[in-house]
Amino acid sequence: MIQTGRLGEQLQALGFEFFSGVPCSCLKHFINYAINECQYVAAANEGDAVAIASGAFLGGQKSVVLMQNSGLTNAVSPLVSLNQPFRIPLLGFVSLRGEPGKQDEPQHELIGRQTTKLLELMEIKWQYLSSDTDEAIKQLSEASSWIGRNQPFFFVVRDGTFAPVALMRKELPARANQCKALKSQEDQMPSRYEALTVINGMKDAHTIQLATTGITGRVLYEIEDSPGNLYMVGSMGCVSSLGLGLSLVQSNKDVVVIDGDGSLLMRMGSLATNATYSPINMLHILLDNNAHDSTGGQGTVSHNVEFVEVAASCGYVKSIYVHHLAELQAAIEEWKRTKGLTFLHMRTSKGHKESLGRPQIKPHEIKERLQQFLGMVGP
Repeated sequence: MIQTGRLGEQLQALGFEFFSGVPCSCLKHFINYAINECQYVAAANEGDAVAIASGAFLGGQKSVVLMQNSGLTNAVSPLVSLNQPFRIPLLGFVSLRGEPGKQDEPQHELIGRQTTKLLELMEIKWQYLSSDTDEAIKQLSEASSWIGRNQPFFFVVRDGTFAPVALMRKELPARANQCKALKSQEDQMPSRYEALTVINGMKDAHTIQLATTGITGRVLYEIEDSPGNLYMVGSMGCVSSLGLGLSLVQSNKDVVVIDGDGSLLMRMGSLATNATYSPINMLHILLDNNAHDSTGGQGTVSHNVEFVEVAASCGYVKSIYVHHLAELQAAIEEWKRTKGLTFLHMRTSKGHKESLGRPQIKPHEIKERLQQFLGMVGP
């Protein structure tokens, strides 16, 4: 067995102090160490964990994701469509449930045979983690060198690899909504362009804007390209998790997350995680047009969801329905004065102009530019 504490100390010495993941019995002692000794964010699912850790990396913190191999399938979307194009490297530890030749539950049988093949299909470099502590520490150094070259690296972990570590009970704080304002009048239904113009007009030199996948990022880019902007591609539903990780490690910046209804519906569990860790410097704005605009305008089910109620019940400090553009501006001004994790929900009209362009800067260049905006070249 690996001496879990020694491995963890070596990880910290290499600069890996931010962890996010979803528990697995094979990794429980390593997860216990991370909770006890490092900054650990318990994600609602493995894809969210990848996005949270990626946000922390953007903010300058080398990061680790922990997951069961069944959950690796949930992480495929951000790993291939966020981390790959933006060249965001993460260190991963994935368990090998269903290892061929060993007795396990039937649901792990297929993924047990395919775990390493899946990593290879995603072009992620990987190794089996040695159960010898000295050898495992050498492996960490090699993995760190790949991270330094903007390449993710995963360790596949067999059951029984980590020596026991007792969990020192660190209870997560109970969060309660302090301000909730529901819909009380008719909606103005501005265009996405008009809403984004107001949001963008409120930014300053300390503001980072994260725009969700699809039309939102393209419109924001057209309004004003800025070094503090990140236009998400792929990884649909992950923008607020990315914002959470970034907010937690860049507490001196204002992080404005601009979400869409299709995106948020895809990963609504992120609301509970965001609220639990509750960074005071994060503003989460939902522009809801009840449609998947970038794929032909097919409807979403957002008209049946009271998002303000959901965010409030998860524990967002403030959760506010916004009816018109003047109210949107006032709500952002209020947040800039008082801070606290805040959710704003605004309904917008469907559609966008036919000639809408795309960012003329590559995702990895956007990442590098954002890191320079934050005062660094890399982690």
